[in-house]
Amino acid sequence: MISVDRIHAAAQAIDPVFLNTPQYHSETLSRLLGVAVVCKIETANPIGNFKGRGMDWWVRCQKGVTRVVCASAGNLGQALTYAGRRAGVAVEIFAAETANPAKIAAMRRLGAQVHLHGKDFDAAKAEGGNFANNHGWPFPVDGRDAEIAEGAGTIAFELEKYPAPIDVIYVPVGNGSLVNGIGAWCRAHMPTTKIIGVCAEGAPAMERSWRQNKLISADAVKTIADGIAVRVPVPESLPPLASAVNDMMLVSDEQIIAAMRAYYDYEHIISEPTGAVSLAAVMANAPIDQGKTVVTIVTGANIDPQRREEWLRYNQS
Repeated sequence: MISVDRIHAAAQAIDPVFLNTPQYHSETLSRLLGVAVVCKIETANPIGNFKGRGMDWWVRCQKGVTRVVCASAGNLGQALTYAGRRAGVAVEIFAAETANPAKIAAMRRLGAQVHLHGKDFDAAKAEGGNFANNHGWPFPVDGRDAEIAEGAGTIAFELEKYPAPIDVIYVPVGNGSLVNGIGAWCRAHMPTTKIIGVCAEGAPAMERSWRQNKLISADAVKTIADGIAVRVPVPESLPPLASAVNDMMLVSDEQIIAAMRAYYDYEHIISEPTGAVSLAAVMANAPIDQGKTVVTIVTGANIDPQRREEWLRYNQS
């Protein structure tokens, strides 16, 4: 189970490069949308995404481990490899053959041994799990292991210090660690704050599973938000999700691109598609959030360089 006390402990122990990230009122987005928008920036660190919090805490909680295996679309693998280097832990990562090449290169650059297998994340995850089991090595799973959620929950620990009451936090939902960690802290310390989970329309398995209160897998996923392209939900993530969120919603790829451009045009922030789904939801719900203070979390900046110009309109003024 996710422990609020361990979230607090994680906030004191995690590598400081991942902690106390900027959180500020965006005057431009607030004026544009008619809501008080608070941006929480999780990209200003050595791996360009929020997952360093959870993986650093997970590694710190292990004893006597010298090698680990994980499955990753890219960001979690970078986080585990970065944390593993500090602890002297070797890392092997399984990723899909279709994974973002820039993220694959980044994991290898950090020192991971990367294996490409299958057409999507879940195929790579199954292969990685078998590989880890055959060798007797730990296989951390985002959405299953409480420590990963507790590390991610330190984001809410920091948001609690924001000088104004927060009405809504929009949280990207992939395998569930981020939203479950944030939800656990908010239920204990910010009970009036609503948590809205956000999935991509092309990867709705987690949203459907939450609504129907049972595990629902998809036959395929199709979204530019590769970090939340979940086809098969992690069963262990669903019970805490039931109490973590007040609602779930879906955003389209078109809405995600509009949010990426808004970050770039108004906040001078480069966001990968997954990193922009929170703002996409804020923009979609702005008519019903008028007068409220809402949080958008920029979860990652590891954008595919081959599509960066297309998504951010670099050639336009």
